[in-house]
Amino acid sequence: MSNKDQYIDSDNAYHEPSRDPDQGFAPLIVIVTILMVVLTAVLAILCYKDKGFPWSKNKTAMSSNAVNESLIPLASPTPTPILPIRDFQNPLLYPGTSSGTAVILPENIATSALPSDRGTTQTILDVYNDKILNDFSRDPVISMGDPLLYSDIAGIITFRGNNFRNCASFGYCIDDPNNIEVVWEYSNLGTRTSSSLDFEWKGLALTGQPLIVKWDDSVKKSMNIYESLKEEDFVEVIIATLDGKIYFFNLETGAMTRDPIDVGATVKGTPSLDPRGYPLLYVGQGDDNGNSGFGMRIFSLIDGKMLYFCNGINDATYRLNWGACDSSPIVDPMSDTLIWPSENGFIYTFNLNTSYTPGADTISVNPVPYAFKYIFNDSQGSHMGVESSIAVYNGYGYFCDNDWNLVCLDLNTMQMMWQYKLGDDSRMSPVIEEENGIPYVYVCSEVDGQGGQGEYSGAAYTYKFNGLTGEVIWQTSQPCYTYNGETGDTDQSGGCFGNPILGKKGISNLVIFSYSRTHSLEAGNLLVAYDKMTGNTVWTYDMNIHTYSSPVDVYDKDGNCYILIADTFGQIHFVDAQTGERITHIRVSSDVTGYANFEASPAVYENTLVIGSKTGSVFAVKITHTDEQ
Repeated sequence: MSNKDQYIDSDNAYHEPSRDPDQGFAPLIVIVTILMVVLTAVLAILCYKDKGFPWSKNKTAMSSNAVNESLIPLASPTPTPILPIRDFQNPLLYPGTSSGTAVILPENIATSALPSDRGTTQTILDVYNDKILNDFSRDPVISMGDPLLYSDIAGIITFRGNNFRNCASFGYCIDDPNNIEVVWEYSNLGTRTSSSLDFEWKGLALTGQPLIVKWDDSVKKSMNIYESLKEEDFVEVIIATLDGKIYFFNLETGAMTRDPIDVGATVKGTPSLDPRGYPLLYVGQGDDNGNSGFGMRIFSLIDGKMLYFCNGINDATYRLNWGACDSSPIVDPMSDTLIWPSENGFIYTFNLNTSYTPGADTISVNPVPYAFKYIFNDSQGSHMGVESSIAVYNGYGYFCDNDWNLVCLDLNTMQMMWQYKLGDDSRMSPVIEEENGIPYVYVCSEVDGQGGQGEYSGAAYTYKFNGLTGEVIWQTSQPCYTYNGETGDTDQSGGCFGNPILGKKGISNLVIFSYSRTHSLEAGNLLVAYDKMTGNTVWTYDMNIHTYSSPVDVYDKDGNCYILIADTFGQIHFVDAQTGERITHIRVSSDVTGYANFEASPAVYENTLVIGSKTGSVFAVKITHTDEQ
């Protein structure tokens, strides 16, 4: 740069440097200052070249020709912000910890878990057109992530709450709870004759979990809820029962909120609500004792009318004469897909083609059904039914079947990824938890097929699997009694029937299973808390009466966990989940139906548990604190 280039004013005119003595030293001062800054920098480099700069994370010596990238100050990484919880999200699942993005690589599947290891035959069907498909590719794909994000509506809206099947309670209970008490009962459930014509269905059985929901105001006002309640702020309980009806109650008062829906056939399993908050109810049939087919139904909760029926009797199934559906379905909101296993051996997916504007007084679906069926070389077609509710991670579904298998299915290609032969039959729903980017799956078996006819003691096998590889991480078992009768109607099965508790908050290191008939054929139930990482027993809680009902975990705002579990003697136990010690218990009875027999599973909303009894009543039980202890 020339001297003249250093002196360009706003008018681009050139000027000669001033000859004034006072101004003449100014450029020199600037030059000297610059030289001093440069010299200081050089000295700093020489001083720290063998030590690393003070702001460097790498302070090891380097060779003279190495490039020390750590000399450049690095900005601290910005952590991914945790979004604030929304009103309809369950605080027990907050903040979400699962990315739901891990994928299964075929080369990583355990050799013993490969479907080809058992000569698996897999078939994909276009049910609507009665056509076998050579391949299948779903568009848009199913991709389900953290269970916190499953629902856009507050409450427990499917069996065990969400796609991971890991939570049957919503919201926090009170601090320092030490008491439980019945606050209302509905005792007017009816009966329905079984398809075998030799007994009456009554009340609720396995799984029979209530749904509890707080509707958006605009949706509530469009439904056939009683007019006097449409402006009220209340939480609704929805229960499908063995008498073939669906009942609706106010959680706080026990009063009915709308007229029952008459399904026209026994319902044994747990229905599901649409996670988008749409007024849709998905209900499976438990016995062939109806007048309008044997399968699964979709109802509008705007007017209570049936929108769709899928017949479970299909000539393409391996199990030709049974169309029951006790499984509680899952809906993927993004792809508008209903995922629903059946006891006929089909794993159904329905493209729902839902048409609904929130708050509108009409809703419609136009389902297009596809089905997956499979059989192994060592299986019988009559055993290929599925009573388990499917758990979903990303695009993978995990379920147990009646032929002792745990199956992982790619729901987007309808191809089996891996399988595992369990130690016995299992009707429980797999439970998922993601750890360090890997989904792990927990399951347990009944004691049903380990001996011949009559009474014997067997093992209820308990497992933790790597959901990506089918590898068994750990396995343990508990002894239980069972009785195999001459007919299935006389069986008295032991083992694990209820779903486990996947610990959260203060017990996030524990998974807790319930085992039935542990003392004898008629008595005993054991809660066992295992360390999730090792499978080692942490504590046990011994009960005198057996149960098939699932235990449910509730939490206070400090993260302390409490367990509620009901048995077939009408007892409800309240247990400290940190220690396995009983806090209190009650025995529930009714002037109308006598002592309760609890086999169905409960659901909890904040401080209130709702559970149905086989004796024909629905009870609400309040969690409280009393000084009289």
